Amino acid sequence: MMLKDPFLNEPFDPSLKWFIGVFDVYDREQELGARLQKYNPNDKNDREVLIKNYALDLPYLTYRHKYLLIKKLEEHLTEENYDFQNLFEISDDETSSWPRAEWYNLESPRDFLEAVYLVAQNAWKDDLQKASLEAPSTW
Repeated sequence: MMLKDPFLNEPFDPSLKWFIGVFDVYDREQELGARLQKYNPNDKNDREVLIKNYALDLPYLTYRHKYLLIKKLEEHLTEENYDFQNLFEISDDETSSWPRAEWYNLESPRDFLEAVYLVAQNAWKDDLQKASLEAPSTW
């Protein structure tokens, strides 16, 4: 058995982009962009609001998906030289955009993702606990 992507009929990829893709405002500037514009991702208090209300608001993911995402994030956080900035870079051929200039050059992308990890430990506590009692190899 293999855990499937919630939108595609293929194996789930626990990419950290799941946490930040929700901030892509391309073609949604008027509604999502306007809401996100007031938050500075470099500000600790704003960052927590962004994470709770957006980065972790992924109702289409099951407890198993969330568990795998957190495990992948945990793995990358232990890698001293993991390039978190790369996750926020948008190439010229992509149809994506961030809501504020700060997103293009965060002071510390690692700190942002570390905050995601810490907030998720509480926000997803029950889901993570439930999944930890299962063997991922059976998914």
